Amino acid sequence: MRERTLERVRKLLAKAEGTDNEHERATFMAAASALMAKYGIDALDPGEPRQAPGDRIVTLPAPWAREKARLVGLVAQAVRCRPLLIGRGDGGHQVHIFGFAADLERADLLATSLLLQMASGLGRTRPPAEAAAARAYRRSWMLGFADEVYRLLREAEERAEADHLDGNPAGAGTALVLADRRAEVERAVAARYPRIRVTVPRMSGTGYHDGAAAGRRADLGRTRVPGAPSAELTR
Repeated sequence: MRERTLERVRKLLAKAEGTDNEHERATFMAAASALMAKYGIDALDPGEPRQAPGDRIVTLPAPWAREKARLVGLVAQAVRCRPLLIGRGDGGHQVHIFGFAADLERADLLATSLLLQMASGLGRTRPPAEAAAARAYRRSWMLGFADEVYRLLREAEERAEADHLDGNPAGAGTALVLADRRAEVERAVAARYPRIRVTVPRMSGTGYHDGAAAGRRADLGRTRVPGAPSAELTR
């Protein structure tokens, strides 16, 4: 069933990518994101052998490495993983993501997609002419994009959980599995990082609301990796 669900997601994404009609595209993408969230719930089968959470480190290259890392972290957090922005490493900013296999898979799929969408959307912006203001605009645009994408993904996840729990005899068991998995992931994080410092990104540009609007229109499923980075993410 899980593979069939993923195949349906891929087909919906292909339809979304193949249409120029914004209303059709929004409909396809809403269905795809809902199915992706359902896939995450289906992977919680209490009858399956108990698993331990895994982890992976993702390195985001410059430029805009910090903003890319924030997007990756928020996407991971939205799909029940626990991301930590661990700063600069070999090749760029790094995000250490903890979670169970199906959720790590979803985080990887969506983050790959949304990095491409962020690059594409940023390339269509019209920032102020002055160089410093333009850079601040682009940075605030990316923060707005990431925050809005996180909100939309969390809404899809919460709807999937509520639909599964409502009137489902197995719902109580699923709720316990969700709570248990969250606790296991947090224990894995604490074992690796006993002291965590919380930071809030500073923002000075005027592009936040434009970025958030672009996030609402994001194609959450493009997974093709471009042969070269977007020009807007290389300056």
